[in-house]
Amino acid sequence: MVREDGKRNFALRESSGDESSVFSGNTPRQAALKAARRLEPGSSEDAAERVELRLREKGTDKVHIYDGWAWEETAPDDKPDWMPGEITEANVSKKGIEHLDE
Repeated sequence: MVREDGKRNFALRESSGDESSVFSGNTPRQAALKAARRLEPGSSEDAAERVELRLREKGTDKVHIYDGWAWEETAPDDKPDWMPGEITEANVSKKGIEHLDE
């Protein structure tokens, strides 16, 4: 279901089927990146652990499946004053879409 501002809501599904968090974004990838930022960050992108993220689009039976990972990185030199020196970066890779039978 698309909201008035064009964003869609995606629920993060656990392996048990519980939906613990909701992320919004214009695309499923945008919501997956937000979810990946909450993962435990690795020391570098190569060292980061890949975790499967399953996002169900609210109002549909589609489950978007991504591999997500996060890592710590030094903030850019032109960062705003409020930004810390170390930031968490994230990336995702789409694995596919499933449809729920529920």
